[in-house]
Amino acid sequence: MGKKYQRELKFPDNKSFFLFGPRGTGKTTWLIDNFPKAVYIDLLKSSNYNSLLARPERLEEFIPNNFSDWIIIDEIQKVPELLNEVHRLIENKKYKFILTGSNARKLKKEGTNLLAGRALTYYAHPLTVKELGEDFNLRKSLKFGNMPAVYSEKNEKEYLESYVATYLNQEVFQEGLTRNLSAFSRFLEVASFSQGSVLNISEVSRECSINRKVAENYFSILEDLLMAYFVPSFTKKSKRRNIKHNKFYYFDTGIYRTIKPAGPLDLPEETDGIGLETLILQELRATNDYENLGYKIYFWKTVGGAEVDFILYGEKGLIAIEIKRKSNISGKDLRGLKLFLKDYPNAKAFLLYGGKEKLYYDKITALPIEYFLKNISKVLNLYELNDN
Repeated sequence: MGKKYQRELKFPDNKSFFLFGPRGTGKTTWLIDNFPKAVYIDLLKSSNYNSLLARPERLEEFIPNNFSDWIIIDEIQKVPELLNEVHRLIENKKYKFILTGSNARKLKKEGTNLLAGRALTYYAHPLTVKELGEDFNLRKSLKFGNMPAVYSEKNEKEYLESYVATYLNQEVFQEGLTRNLSAFSRFLEVASFSQGSVLNISEVSRECSINRKVAENYFSILEDLLMAYFVPSFTKKSKRRNIKHNKFYYFDTGIYRTIKPAGPLDLPEETDGIGLETLILQELRATNDYENLGYKIYFWKTVGGAEVDFILYGEKGLIAIEIKRKSNISGKDLRGLKLFLKDYPNAKAFLLYGGKEKLYYDKITALPIEYFLKNISKVLNLYELNDN
């Protein structure tokens, strides 16, 4: 049994909610710890699945009379028809439901009743630096990612390989998302070379020897399974011609490095650089969700090649973040942020780098990578940074 970490997930006091997140991010463990008196219905359990699939109206039979605590339905996408019953019971009996899911494809495909605003939506992510506390080790996070089991399993590499294989078999093949598991597996590898890059679907399809429409469907599957996500280009009121395609990311550094084939000519610093960008994006997404900050996350890249890795835009303000692993900063490293600030002078600009000191270049603040990761909430909340 591995160490349990205090998660940053928040929940409403008295309103039903969805909790989405990839398998293995700790949703079930968190629910069991925080809702010990809840009725717990696991749809991965065959008897529950078969019974409720045959007759969704049986759901009420799982709930004691005059029950006033929470009702948890784990992996709701296994029986999407249950949502109609959940809707009815919220309306008629005022029950409170927690509905978890690791696959949004069925819910989207079947136009399922998503409770018409009667339930909020939350997301679970891999462990954050704040949640790991003293156990955080940048080198380990870059190599194995921050899935909870990475900190409990004896062999991190074997766990991650098993995780990817389980997803392929249980979520992709068994759910009938594709009939050609071999082609999809090859696609996963080819897609890994697009990690942190502007996505060219035609190029990926050629490399996989599949039709472009098939490649589009495969990327859609990854997104629906919450295994990957796309970061759009920031083009609001732009004074320059910008790249308008999305960037692609697997959701966890360890998953990305497990899927990506390692060749004898691969440069470790190149993989580590993309891994660091992925880790920082994980932290940005988790902090944004857990603290309900309301940012949309973008990247910025001009046709001329100037680029900023991440742009956060919301009611709180506009933040630009560029990432460099190197310990010494040159003028070239500041180019993208300087150009962005010319177009958006009210933005807060940060350069994350591998050095030890906070440095200041006019309107750009350079922060050590580990300092940023440990103070990410202050940065996103636009609080004054200090050395405490």
